[in-house]
Amino acid sequence: MTASILLAGCDTDQVSLATNAKANQPVPPKLLAAMVEKDMDLQSPILVRLFKQEAELEVWKQARNGQFALLKTYPICRWSGDLGPKVREGDRQAPEGFYSINPSQMNPQSAYYLSFNTGYPNAFDKALGRTGSQLMVHGDCSSRGCYAMTDEQIAEIYSLGRESFFGGQKAFQLQAYPFKMTPVNMAKHRNNPNMPFWKMIKEGYDHFEVTRQEPKVDFCEKKYVFDAAKPADAKRDPVFDASAKCPAYVIPEDVVAAVRGKQAKDEAEYAKLVAKGTPVARMNTGIDGGMNKIFAAKIPEGSTGLSEGAEGTTLQMLAMAKAPGTIPGHVNPPKPNLDSAASAPAPQEEPVVAVSAPASSTRVATAAPTNEKSGGFFSNLGRKMGMGSSDTTATTPPPQATASVAPATTTTPPTAASRLKAAVTRFVPGHDKSKEAPKPAATVAAKPAEPAKQPDTRLAATRPALKPSVSDGASEATQIMGAAPVVSSNSFDSRFGAVK
Repeated sequence: MTASILLAGCDTDQVSLATNAKANQPVPPKLLAAMVEKDMDLQSPILVRLFKQEAELEVWKQARNGQFALLKTYPICRWSGDLGPKVREGDRQAPEGFYSINPSQMNPQSAYYLSFNTGYPNAFDKALGRTGSQLMVHGDCSSRGCYAMTDEQIAEIYSLGRESFFGGQKAFQLQAYPFKMTPVNMAKHRNNPNMPFWKMIKEGYDHFEVTRQEPKVDFCEKKYVFDAAKPADAKRDPVFDASAKCPAYVIPEDVVAAVRGKQAKDEAEYAKLVAKGTPVARMNTGIDGGMNKIFAAKIPEGSTGLSEGAEGTTLQMLAMAKAPGTIPGHVNPPKPNLDSAASAPAPQEEPVVAVSAPASSTRVATAAPTNEKSGGFFSNLGRKMGMGSSDTTATTPPPQATASVAPATTTTPPTAASRLKAAVTRFVPGHDKSKEAPKPAATVAAKPAEPAKQPDTRLAATRPALKPSVSDGASEATQIMGAAPVVSSNSFDSRFGAVK
């Protein structure tokens, strides 16, 4: 009887997974066409690379020549923490390093649409005493130590992993980096205390770059070892233990030569960049990760945080571009570093300045007292720093522009307090500067500003079970607050195929 109950339970689970519509969405036609163009099979192995600073996720797929080629790059909607590895439970850091994803780590019943577990902590992390659990790549664009995509994006990525497992891949490799390991980025971050760790995982990055093969990863003496093989005179493969002494091993000569050639070129370029005084990236404290510019451009008061976009692109330029997926109403942009906000100059976008003459495109900062009902400036700032949650940030309306009015009398020069307040309040999410603007003199005739429309903060009670494909562009037509309206398209509901 016990055996029959257990078997019945297994059958129920299998039926549940087999009929899970989200987990069985087909690979989109555009991705299938890209595979044909790149000479790839639908069920060939995949490999995933993540880059925090660039806020990008790459899916590589093995072509018929045996090498991996880049299939598609996905902008990351949200990642948490700072550049650097995850160390302990609750530090809100997204992990960095090399991880293995097997079918058991794929979660079709995720609370975040779909997800897969990164496998953190791996043997290296455990050897260093690092802690943490349930670190995922998932949908919903909301992160507390994870890498968050849109639901449409994770549906595509999940389908690619699923097909690779159907093709016989036992596990696909996930490589998570702080940034693309180029000489420029290494020079910018040369004073970062995580640099020894980054140089170690760059070894694996270089192995993949020169071979276009998934590097074999082992651990010993609390360090990573890549593409280790048994010596010619050894009778069995070396056995690795992350906390023990390294066994005897060799790395194939052709791989060693190629990696050394690349590293010599990188080091020469790095030395030139340092010699000419490449600025060092500012160290950050109290920051909250980043998001790709394409998403930040769609969110009121959007910020990319620690992420960097392509050169020459701004949030204004991306405002009319289509977002690769549905951005939920509760998504929150990264919070800026307020410790340095008072001393840092205001961003070039929408400057907040003190002026003595009328200007049509600037906002006026003044030393006049605010209309706050309680406490002074710093107590109000402290209260505001504790206000707001990730569920409300995205629905906060952008500040209304203050009408520029010529002063009736000579403007008083701004004080140090007003400059500090102007710099800090520029970075407080949801802060409405228009409420603090001085009232115009009664003798000055000015056209009254039109009343601001109240934002629609209503959220849908439920959302559809299936998300349309990113490749098909249907998800890109979803309108959110602050985004330009676009036309809706079809969904997967009309194209859902047979269940595996």
